[in-house]
Amino acid sequence: MHILLTSLAQRFHAGPNRGVHVMRLWLVGLLLSVLAGCDNSPHPDGAAAQNTLYTAFNERSPRYLDPTSSYSSNETPYTYQIYEPLYAYHYLKRPYTLIPRAAQAVVAPHYVDKQGRALPDDAPADQIAESIYEISLKHGILFAPHPAFAKDAQGQYLYHHLSKADVGEKRSPWQFDKQGTRELVADDYVYAIKRHATTRTAAPVFGTFSEYVVGLADYGKLIQAEDKKLRAGLAPSVRDKPFLDFRQWPLAGAQAVDKYTLRIRIMGKYPQWKYWMAMTFLAPIPWEADAFYSQPGMADHGLSLNTWPVGTGPYMMTEYVQDRRHVLKRNPNYRGEPYPCEGTPQDKAEGRLADCGKPTPFIDTIVFNIEKESVPQDTKFRQGYLDIPEFDQMSYGNAYKIQMEDSPSFDKEFRDKGIVLSRNVDLSSKYMGFNWLDPVVGQGDTPEQKVKNRKLRQALSIAIDWDEYNRIFPKAAGEVAQGPLPGGVFGSRHGTLQGVNPVTHKVVNGLIVRRPIEDAKKLLAEAGYPDGRDEKTGKPLVLNYDYGAPATPEAKATLDWTTKQFAKLGIQLEIRATDYNQFQDKVRRGKHQIFSWGWLADYPDAENFLFLLYGPGAKSVHDGENAANYQSPEYDKLYARLRFMDDGPAKQAVIDQMVHILQEDSPWSWGYFPYASGAYHRWVHNGKPSIMVRDQAQYYRLDTADRARSLREWNKPFYLPLVMLILMLAGMGWWAARMIRARQMQTALPADPSTSLSKGR
Repeated sequence: MHILLTSLAQRFHAGPNRGVHVMRLWLVGLLLSVLAGCDNSPHPDGAAAQNTLYTAFNERSPRYLDPTSSYSSNETPYTYQIYEPLYAYHYLKRPYTLIPRAAQAVVAPHYVDKQGRALPDDAPADQIAESIYEISLKHGILFAPHPAFAKDAQGQYLYHHLSKADVGEKRSPWQFDKQGTRELVADDYVYAIKRHATTRTAAPVFGTFSEYVVGLADYGKLIQAEDKKLRAGLAPSVRDKPFLDFRQWPLAGAQAVDKYTLRIRIMGKYPQWKYWMAMTFLAPIPWEADAFYSQPGMADHGLSLNTWPVGTGPYMMTEYVQDRRHVLKRNPNYRGEPYPCEGTPQDKAEGRLADCGKPTPFIDTIVFNIEKESVPQDTKFRQGYLDIPEFDQMSYGNAYKIQMEDSPSFDKEFRDKGIVLSRNVDLSSKYMGFNWLDPVVGQGDTPEQKVKNRKLRQALSIAIDWDEYNRIFPKAAGEVAQGPLPGGVFGSRHGTLQGVNPVTHKVVNGLIVRRPIEDAKKLLAEAGYPDGRDEKTGKPLVLNYDYGAPATPEAKATLDWTTKQFAKLGIQLEIRATDYNQFQDKVRRGKHQIFSWGWLADYPDAENFLFLLYGPGAKSVHDGENAANYQSPEYDKLYARLRFMDDGPAKQAVIDQMVHILQEDSPWSWGYFPYASGAYHRWVHNGKPSIMVRDQAQYYRLDTADRARSLREWNKPFYLPLVMLILMLAGMGWWAARMIRARQMQTALPADPSTSLSKGR
């Protein structure tokens, strides 16, 4: 194109009709540009044939990629591909099964009493002083290349003594000339556990971990004091802080027995600890990376573990453009774990065992581009330009299935294109919560007010019709919840008559039905708000709903529906919509009243759902995961018993008591348990939707030849609009050239002397 335009320019440069020729040049260039742009692909030329998976993310970039801080589902597409916890979940087996990842094996703890004497495996929980895990690591695991590991010929770190001037304008670790690596060792996991005591970043599970890891609670106080010393004389707003080196202070509960053996000491008996070891909270953190990112100038340029993680997993972050684009590439140092050879009968039938034993990952690059609107995102997926709509969202398969049922043309399109849709109910929940710290919908500060506030929450829980929500918003649909526990975990009564929430539902002729709105209005009046007005002042009751996403046109339907649920009771609802990061800040500060949130199970155990309402885990008080800040001494006592119990009748009885308390107190409107559903183009092999398995990228495989061929067939240029545009531009060009020529001829006419003299007088 450039050569052609240059040739045309040389041809038309000189001559008496230069203006006309310039206009012709402009017209030719514009037409050629239009012709060159008839390919509607958003990707570079030839991208379809490359071993690159394209997907999208919405709204904003993830806030935390630092494994100490990361706890949101929109962060897992990156963290679980980059980091390696000790354990993982088998990709295909169901029920979910733990497998070793960086560890050599999944180990059982051994128990000791208060005197350190060994106890049998079946010892009563009240005799167990400690559960001790000794985990052996696989040998030869290497960290991905990173400048934090780079050394000179003398073995000294090249980039551990940088000034602001040395950092300069660098905004990526790949702008440093040298990278290095080293082997993963047990001390990297010790460092990671210690780091949960940090005061430098959010540590959402420190409260939970400090209850179990021996000495971690006191270690947190020590680190707080040491950090205060390091920052003495520095203004709180200073972003450059001295390196907080956790290697200096030992922690009794986490030790490296030798280079490859990690010992973790847990207080008492806590069977769920094994599941925490499959999460990125237990991903290794090399001290070198912490030291590297603590240097002057790094924070100002976005150089941190929150944007540029350092792990041993199959992928590494190679491009990070805030709120626009993220790119993961294959870690050249990854050892290539084999693809699983076992799965369900359905996996075998659908071809998910065909890659048995082959080294993973199969894909070289994963590109995440932002899509702010759902319509263009959907269009790009249907055109084939997105291989998967979104990596972390398990709702697309369900939404597309419903559209196929409703539209014959949609059904034909998806069948002809071979788009694979899959759906199942998985371990997650969506709910609407009431902030216990709020004087209106919260706990209440007097016995009388506690009763009234509880009745208000119960009335709202009846009025908010989640069955209707699932019908109106099928993309987000699931099974209506009667309490906090989805099916599939021990202790859940979901889907049974025993599990019916008597506050919101009743059984009629063997069917579970929602209580009528009249029941809700009666409770509302007893709460002091007859017909939605304060019985003392007569003023309408106005409640605030904090929504963790911008109030876009697409969100309007959901917000309108929510407003109508409250209007059934005469209550006015004020919508306070913010982006997700601001929403998290508001909840952390306790400045919310009513809010919606969800939970993806960390592990397949009832405790992982019930801890979301455990008092000591209140988010606004202790920075835990109890976003409602719910407090119930009776519930907390039962939870303290539950966490030590193995599955069985005694554990079921405790769970039933806890769920009954929650149903009565109604700290949540229980919402629904979403479907886990995936949408994959036919060239994306081994796709299996799951909420528990988050390291799925290494198992995906692309048939790039099929993709390239399909994209050519599905996106053939439609030339009629282009021809019309060319004709229109040609007409405009002809008219412009004619005007220029007329002006040139008028300028060339000789002046009339008599007219000139007359005007001169």
